[in-house]
Amino acid sequence: MDLDALRYGNFHQLGEAIADWEGMAKNLKKLATEADRNLKGKADKAHWAGKNATVSREFIVKTVGEFSDAHTQADTVAKILKDTHGELVDYRTQLNDAIERAHKKHLTVIDTGGGSFTVSANTRPDWASDPSGEHGAISQQDVNNARDEIQGILSKATESDSTAAKALRLIVDQAKYGFSGASYGSRDAAAKAIEEADKMAKILAKDPHKVTNTELATLNSALAKYKNDPLFAEEFTTRVGPKKVLTFWAGIADPYQGEFNYDPERDKQAKQLQKNLGMTLGRATLSDSDKMTAWKAEIIKLGPNQLGIDDASNPTGYGVMSNLMRFGDYDDDFLYDYGDNLFAYDKQVNGQAIHPWVNNANTADLNLWGNKNDRGRDPMTGFLEALGHNPGASEQFFARPDYSDTTMTAMDRDTVDADSEVNEHLRYLTKERVWMPDTAMDGKDGYVAGRNALGHALEAATTGYPSDADAKTVVAGDRRTANSAGVMEQIVYLYGSKDGPAMLHGQPELADSLGKIGGAYIDDIDRDISGVSDYQKNLGNDFPARYDGHATFGNQGAINFLSVLGQNEDSHKIVTAAQHIYTLSLLDSYPPSTGENVEHARDAMVVGAEARGILDHSRAQQVEATYKDDSEAVNKALARSADWKKLIAGAVVAGGVAAVPLPGSTAAALFLAPLAADQVQNATNTLLGHEIDKVTDAAESKWQAPAQLDSDKFFGAGANDLGQIYNSYLEAHPDVAQTADRGQWAENIKTAYTGTGALENDYRGLPPYSG
Repeated sequence: MDLDALRYGNFHQLGEAIADWEGMAKNLKKLATEADRNLKGKADKAHWAGKNATVSREFIVKTVGEFSDAHTQADTVAKILKDTHGELVDYRTQLNDAIERAHKKHLTVIDTGGGSFTVSANTRPDWASDPSGEHGAISQQDVNNARDEIQGILSKATESDSTAAKALRLIVDQAKYGFSGASYGSRDAAAKAIEEADKMAKILAKDPHKVTNTELATLNSALAKYKNDPLFAEEFTTRVGPKKVLTFWAGIADPYQGEFNYDPERDKQAKQLQKNLGMTLGRATLSDSDKMTAWKAEIIKLGPNQLGIDDASNPTGYGVMSNLMRFGDYDDDFLYDYGDNLFAYDKQVNGQAIHPWVNNANTADLNLWGNKNDRGRDPMTGFLEALGHNPGASEQFFARPDYSDTTMTAMDRDTVDADSEVNEHLRYLTKERVWMPDTAMDGKDGYVAGRNALGHALEAATTGYPSDADAKTVVAGDRRTANSAGVMEQIVYLYGSKDGPAMLHGQPELADSLGKIGGAYIDDIDRDISGVSDYQKNLGNDFPARYDGHATFGNQGAINFLSVLGQNEDSHKIVTAAQHIYTLSLLDSYPPSTGENVEHARDAMVVGAEARGILDHSRAQQVEATYKDDSEAVNKALARSADWKKLIAGAVVAGGVAAVPLPGSTAAALFLAPLAADQVQNATNTLLGHEIDKVTDAAESKWQAPAQLDSDKFFGAGANDLGQIYNSYLEAHPDVAQTADRGQWAENIKTAYTGTGALENDYRGLPPYSG
């Protein structure tokens, strides 16, 4: 900054600009509040059909978000300008005071342009006070002191001005269209984030082998602190550069294939770095600036090429980046482009005699999380885990090819009934790709982590939540859309086809995810299995759609899919629990207060029994087919399958869904069950609330389920569950119970569960897998 520019600076116009920005922020806050309350609030409550149910609603939600981002950005700009204005005015005062003191010491300060200046002694002493000139002599130290003081003031003013300008440019460039929503309370906060990013980038500029444990700890601390900071993330990421971030992680994660002695502290820091670095890079990809756009393009370009390093078996760009993106929220379009290019390359090498990723020549370990069963050599695994954390990207990646414009309603949209209607990414992963176990010596034999990651990606695509979302997040409500339903319809077609039993048997790592997906759509499944075939099914009176553009599978498609899920122990339990929860929620929404409600409740119980029958008969048949003459193994398997109720223990109910933790898994592992209506959390005065409390109490007691159940007792337990639902609904209403008795409700429910005549123990659906 030039000396005269600060010395004579008139900051009046900057003050006016600040006032304008503060006024703008205040007005935008009002608009954002009104938009959320009125525009979005009314849109959420509206029951629209056709294009309004998809395009218009989505447009309104995005518009409301833009109002909020506009307010945030205006408020941040005003605060940065205000801080900078105050600092520059203060530096101007300091400068003028310093120059005045210099003048009193007979020094002359002159601006020489280009940010430079001179300080010199006056050539003539003050003859009036000291004719001899002896006491008026000026020391070089006085000159140096004045110069240093003034230079210090100018340097700080320059830093204040330049860092504010850089922060403002970064904030504005975050979003190519609209507003970024980046929020900072002061110029100092924004400048500090940028400064720290530059410091951390210098660590990554080093040879990874020469980075100390202390430096890694410092890097981890900063990345963890600023992982959600947009300016830090972009400055750090662009300073490091695409290739350097890849070579650095490869060198830290797997230096020279383990030639170094094991260091537990370094291993600990390296593991945290994978997570922190991945999250920081993900945040950076959300920026639309020219620098980040170029960075993302270069990462994709580096994908199929080896990096030319000695570490980690000289991996490809895909091999490294896919392991970093296991953590973080990445830009949807970037993930799509990255994945599309990865798939194109993977298809070229798929099915070769030597697997392109998992082979004896590739000794790299680039994933340090759960690496006993997932060493990270297959880049498809890490990419799919990234999709599992990014529902929007996953939904886009597996979208129905004939439903990309989202303009058709569920009534207009045909069910998926041909391979050509299945997304090519989904078809390739489920039916064409050669998967290999990527386990360590002490890992689970034959386990394919990539298929488990595929399950996580499909969970995100169909539910709208990250696959590892916790209950506190999930109770925000039902996030299914017409687009997510389109993904679900493809899954039902694939696994509800004649190849479904063999696919599920050959992909056991997907079973729990398919169970979660089926449970999340049990309301749509029930709707399609109600009635007779596709022509007399109930279209919404008994099973109201909970979201616009609900999924449709066809009567036989829904039955076949349920029958396949029933074959596996894990998916059988999850879907059975979801069905139980949904049926109880239906009965809660149809209290026996009117004749119409009673009719709805009867239909709900009958269809729930039919769905339960499909699941249980399928499970029993599969157990018989698997264990054949080993009656003890059969009875043990049936006993485990009958013990599904403990899954419901601890369920959290709110926002139209039940979030159900899965015992024995990580804290975030849960499945979702849709409810027939929005219900209050801990609604103890409902059938569902009573059931959750009862099961939770039982889980905390010392009661244990039988270790073995024969087929008769297994189906007897199922019939008993349905009988308890029936009694719970009617016990306080004897008049309705009489109506139910005359209408033979109990017989109808039992028939729906067990089947009749030749169908008994041979229920509709696909046959068990027989090998």
